[in-house]
Amino acid sequence: MSKKTPTKNTAAKKAPAAKASAALPIEIDARALPPLGMTPEKFLRDYWHKRPLLIRNAFAGFESPLQPEDLAGLACEEGALSRIVMHDRANDRWTLRQGPFEEEEFPGMPHQDWTLLVQDMDKWDADLAALLDHFTFIPRWRIDDVMVSFAAPGGSVGPHTDHYDVFLLQAQGHRRWQIDAGPNPPQDFRPDVELKLLQSFTPTHDWVLGPGDMLYLPPSVPHNGVAEDACLTFSVGMRAPSAAELLGDFVDTLAADADDALRYADPDLTPPADPAEIDAAAMDRAVAALNLLRMNDPDRLGDWFGRFMTVYRAAGEVHAGELTRSRIEIEWDLDHGATLQRHPWSRMAWRRAHRAGEPARLYVSGHDYPLPAAEAALLANASVLDGAAYGTLSEAARDTVFGLMQAGHYRLSLGDEEE
Repeated sequence: MSKKTPTKNTAAKKAPAAKASAALPIEIDARALPPLGMTPEKFLRDYWHKRPLLIRNAFAGFESPLQPEDLAGLACEEGALSRIVMHDRANDRWTLRQGPFEEEEFPGMPHQDWTLLVQDMDKWDADLAALLDHFTFIPRWRIDDVMVSFAAPGGSVGPHTDHYDVFLLQAQGHRRWQIDAGPNPPQDFRPDVELKLLQSFTPTHDWVLGPGDMLYLPPSVPHNGVAEDACLTFSVGMRAPSAAELLGDFVDTLAADADDALRYADPDLTPPADPAEIDAAAMDRAVAALNLLRMNDPDRLGDWFGRFMTVYRAAGEVHAGELTRSRIEIEWDLDHGATLQRHPWSRMAWRRAHRAGEPARLYVSGHDYPLPAAEAALLANASVLDGAAYGTLSEAARDTVFGLMQAGHYRLSLGDEEE
């Protein structure tokens, strides 16, 4: 899986382009204003969820913090979500294999036409997690993970679409990306492969990306990436639950909290013309019964959404470990240089209360905690708490932190010393 020298000209090519929308460029150089080449406000207004954008030099001079060998090693771990996609070009057949894999497999892999993908790499590698600091123009709770893919020359996962926004950062080597930015592109899938590959794909744009270049794609834009040489690509994907997923969890929450005394009722019943008919009045009463369960309270609705989004698509769980120090000892440690490191699988967000005078809410992996807004914001944004930050917290917030530590969301780090 060593890096190879590009064999093709890496200058950008364009196929006949679809009609450009409103003269907005589809390719820019971001060297003067990384990583977007424009202000976040302009990007969100003109491109986010609307149109694709190739960003040259989004991370000029980028050097990958990860090597292909590191990715292959992690793909052998039981807890990692990994897969290999292989393409038999002669017969146009695609094969998908799920990890974990055996280390002995990789030296014998073909020299071309396969891709290794590992999800949630930001949870496994601190340097990759730090990459997300460049994406603070997007709410952190909207960002799902950083997926890393290694592709041998010719490696690809085929033409497809995603249902979420994604930033594709070229980390090492070169990958050719083709997209269909035309109106209403075909979205039908091939029936003969396990992967959801498009039956028809006609690219309007064709580029080769090198290290530091980044391609932004809004949802449902057909695209296909093929490795020009052995390469690494980092994909920053978003959490975008479907309406069905939102509704399913919402209804479950409503049902769990429902008062059993709330029932279908018909005090206005009159003798029916046909006793077997479900008439319009009955349907009106059914709707009225359902409306009794509606969350008309914005804070109750917000609590449901905060809990849902900090659990949604969680690939790993936080488990409580045994504390070897008392709370007094931990606070002494924090006063003397120790820090609290947030568990990489712990997801946090916060929300202001709708009603004046009510506390804000901190959401942690599906649970909520009432806290003042400033403290909820501090905890939700900090992956590391040092003694100075901990010292600013109220007693209630310290209680919350200690409870989260008992639940496994924080780990005490004593630096070079043993705990």
